[in-house]
Amino acid sequence: MSGQEEVARAALAEISPAGTVGDLLDSTVHDDGTATLRFASTLSGYPGWHWSVSVAEIPGESPTVMEAELMPGEGALLAPDWVPWAERLEDYRAAQALIAAETAAVDDDDDDEDDLVDERDDDDDLGDDPDDGIDFEFDESVGVPLGGVDEQDEAEAESDDDGPEQPEQA
Repeated sequence: MSGQEEVARAALAEISPAGTVGDLLDSTVHDDGTATLRFASTLSGYPGWHWSVSVAEIPGESPTVMEAELMPGEGALLAPDWVPWAERLEDYRAAQALIAAETAAVDDDDDDEDDLVDERDDDDDLGDDPDDGIDFEFDESVGVPLGGVDEQDEAEAESDDDGPEQPEQA
């Protein structure tokens, strides 16, 4: 192991948990006396990433780490590009305006249906309104209720939230 690799691994040991630095992938020496060493990353959740360490070596001096970082490689999962808040806010406002317009259009359509329902409710038909849940027995010859609610309609009107019924006494 070269002096540069030892220094690079020591630097990575300071910033990364043990066992997250794999084999040396390659080393590139630059004309200015620096080198870049790339190590495989075994860091969980970062497939396709690698460790990159820049090392400077001045003649007569020990190698010095300039930079160490985790870099994406081929096929690495990346976060989407950053979008300034002003643009995100503009997109949000446009989406909210579109939702409001769609809701208003649906409400306008519903108003027509509500008018029809209201017309049925306004008819004074003494309980024959299908929307009220009550159905009276009628004497058609006289046009008045016979004195009660259908037992079937009464049973449908009972709520399931009333709780358990008491057993009948013997």
